[in-house]
Amino acid sequence: MTTPPPQLPFSDKYDLAHARAYEEKHHTGLRRRLTTWREIQLARRALRLAGNPESVLDMPCGAGRFWPMLAEQPKRRLLAGDRSPAMLEIARGAADPALLARVESLLPLDAFALDLPDQAVEHVLCMRLLHHIASPADRARILGELHRVARSGVTVSLWVDGNLQARRRQQLDARRKRTDVNRLVVPRAIIEAEFAQAGFRIRRHLDVLPGLSMWRLYLLDKV
Repeated sequence: MTTPPPQLPFSDKYDLAHARAYEEKHHTGLRRRLTTWREIQLARRALRLAGNPESVLDMPCGAGRFWPMLAEQPKRRLLAGDRSPAMLEIARGAADPALLARVESLLPLDAFALDLPDQAVEHVLCMRLLHHIASPADRARILGELHRVARSGVTVSLWVDGNLQARRRQQLDARRKRTDVNRLVVPRAIIEAEFAQAGFRIRRHLDVLPGLSMWRLYLLDKV
């Protein structure tokens, strides 16, 4: 019997108001705009290093902020999904109609149990999800699903240690003494071992701001 996907508190908060605020926040403030620009730049670079895959699943797609970059390749098949129906609604409404027409499939998808066939796409872009997942077993399940639906590889982003921002975040979490943290820094040694256990080989890592930012992208090849 298949184990039901876990219910994570952070994913339940995305009603229409939260989803709209999430879409808007990436366009407000110089720091957030620069971070968004840099994330898109690095995701584009990762896909180039992956050989500009002909089909990509954007999962979770959020409000679709990576779609313009993904659609730069005119022949690329673009699929997208998110666990939140509200986020999918915001993504549909925010996208230019011509861009939305490029999204071949926009589905309610759960990263723990992707309703897609094996090797459905050449590559999966998985941005800003794994830093929400505290349980190693839950991360393993997500990585297993990404491995299953991708033919060649995956690009993921998350918070890692070994930088100034992560040290400050860890100190803050220690002072708060919280047990319900829904965003966390994952030690590089741990997540990189988990990639290997899931059947991936690291081709490259790309830091948003080396030595400063805790955001890191990993380009992973299926072994």
